[in-house]
Amino acid sequence: MASLNVGNLGEYLREQRRTAQLSLRQLADAAGVSNPYLSQIERGLRKPSAEVLQQVAKALRISAETLYVRAGILDEQERDELETRAVILADPSINERQKQVLLQIYESFRKENGLETAAATDVADGNASKDTNSTDTTSNDTDSKDTAADGPRAADSGDADR
Repeated sequence: MASLNVGNLGEYLREQRRTAQLSLRQLADAAGVSNPYLSQIERGLRKPSAEVLQQVAKALRISAETLYVRAGILDEQERDELETRAVILADPSINERQKQVLLQIYESFRKENGLETAAATDVADGNASKDTNSTDTTSNDTDSKDTAADGPRAADSGDADR
């Protein structure tokens, strides 16, 4: 069987597995894949799906996005953007409305710096001719404006009544 262009991934997985002090069999069991299949991935003979990479990343307790980049599924810039978005969305100290506003601000800065993505186009459509500061970004979308303007007052008044 000829080696695919995933040798870099296989070497990286082997290194991460050894760092975690796991045998091939232990990692295969933890990730829910067969031992021979994981061996073939490590040797660069098989190209795993994103789902398998996610399972392996979880078992190794590393970023799935890092494995996606190594496997050629994502490029480095996409990974950085996804990790930033994931950190914002996972933060338990801010509410959902604040997360969405923060993501809109993040996208406006990326757009301003020439790093617009498909997600930015979907989130901030129509903001290209506007100034990209945080006030304009949240006020251009009427749903965000209503939520942002009404959200804190409603929450504050609810807390005051308790």
